[in-house]
Amino acid sequence: MSFPLLTATAALPALGAVATAAVPAARRTAAKWLALVVSLATLALAITVLVRFDPDGSRYQLTESHAWIKDFGVRYELGVDGIAVALIALTAVLIPFIILAGWHDADPLETGSRRWRPTQGFFALILAVEAMVIISFEATDVFLFYIFFEAMLIPMYFLIGGFGDRAHEHGEETAATQRSYAAVKFLLYNLAGGLIMLAAVIGLYVVAGNFSLTEIAEARASGSLHMATSTERWLFLGFFFAFAVKAPLWPLHTWLPNAMQESTAPVAVLITAVVDKVGTFAMLRFCLQLFPEASKWATPVILVLAVISIVYGALLAVGQRDIKRLVAYASISHFGFIIMGIFAMTSQGQSGATLYMVNHGISTAALMLVAGFLISRRGSRLIADYGGVQKVAPVLAGTFLIGGLATLSLPGLAPFVSEFLVLVGTFTRYPVIGVIATFGIVLAALYTLVLYQRTMTGPVKPEVSAMPDLRVRELVVVAPLIVLLIFLGVYPKPVTDIVNPAVKQTMSDVQKKDPKPEVEAAK
Repeated sequence: MSFPLLTATAALPALGAVATAAVPAARRTAAKWLALVVSLATLALAITVLVRFDPDGSRYQLTESHAWIKDFGVRYELGVDGIAVALIALTAVLIPFIILAGWHDADPLETGSRRWRPTQGFFALILAVEAMVIISFEATDVFLFYIFFEAMLIPMYFLIGGFGDRAHEHGEETAATQRSYAAVKFLLYNLAGGLIMLAAVIGLYVVAGNFSLTEIAEARASGSLHMATSTERWLFLGFFFAFAVKAPLWPLHTWLPNAMQESTAPVAVLITAVVDKVGTFAMLRFCLQLFPEASKWATPVILVLAVISIVYGALLAVGQRDIKRLVAYASISHFGFIIMGIFAMTSQGQSGATLYMVNHGISTAALMLVAGFLISRRGSRLIADYGGVQKVAPVLAGTFLIGGLATLSLPGLAPFVSEFLVLVGTFTRYPVIGVIATFGIVLAALYTLVLYQRTMTGPVKPEVSAMPDLRVRELVVVAPLIVLLIFLGVYPKPVTDIVNPAVKQTMSDVQKKDPKPEVEAAK
């Protein structure tokens, strides 16, 4: 029997979460180090998955399959394609940086009659989220995926509501109320999507007789499983609604700005760079593969919603006074690009969308974590409370600038390649949508450069005159992310080589081919 590598990659952080939570309250530092070591060990397993995966091999590799609930046809089935491997690697890379960045975010602090939750709980919850996200990327049984798709809401709820941002202009009592509001809103939105998806999962079982993604897809391709058109469309909508909430797609996005604003910077990164990727990943894996005809039927409406997300998110980012809310609305715009690339139904669009998931995770982590370091020094999230930071903390300002330039997709940094592919892939089939989406790029330059100008340039405000520059721990967090942004901006081939075969198979699922160019290349 071969070693269950995929199970181990998800089980290790889950066991680490239990072990971290069990560390005695007086050993807070030991709990932090334990969580960091577990996250690094998980990264080593993810690298092993990456190395053992053959892009030119079978669609799903390193598979595991065991009977679970026989009476209902539920199996413990795991398998990864190139898209899943890339996102597992992204998750495993980001978690150690999230832990390091949040090293002191949950330290005990007396504020009136309130006391912060135990430090151990903060890091245990982060590891629990990592475990659930990884197994969501691995699951090829629809019911198994659904369980962890929903279960990750529980640790995220406590991370948002119990370990919120300490930088609040209205005092701790008001801050606690707003954290609770943000956490409940996050939970209710995602639970509503999940309940609708549960109805669709049950409907899929009634139609197909099992929950196996591979078996259902093969039966559909061979013609042995036929779904009525109306049935397929309703099932597709049930799945897509849940994924659109998680993504987040306009108009189901409103939980994200509140959640990111009230979270600590590392938890905000966990939300938008890790957890939300499950939604866009699931659109590729489940919506397009299980419901190809319904996916094509819904494409025009989804593309309109995606382009609204792009422009709407960017416009609202321009007008934000809060740094975290600005990054949240920028992410809504970026997720619009990802969803647009997925449903453009071209190989360039879907390759760009997958690459965008990876690059957005890295760029958002770099920008938000540096913003978190900035906010922790000043004690305020408001852009107006800063000015002249580059004169007193040049390294902090420089890394903040690189993260911002990556967010606006500057050529030479990783997001540019993915955004370019998405736009090219969309324009070849839907030119009007592609043209409108380019306005998001212009607005991204506006909100990013205005943010940098207002916080980092100009006269030095008295409140920031003694601000220290990045410390060693903070440099260890930021520097590798910047290196990745530059490397993947110059040489994205390692990621595209992994994801492109999976994209071709997805295109085959929906029976779509790339439009022929109007002008043939010279031979």
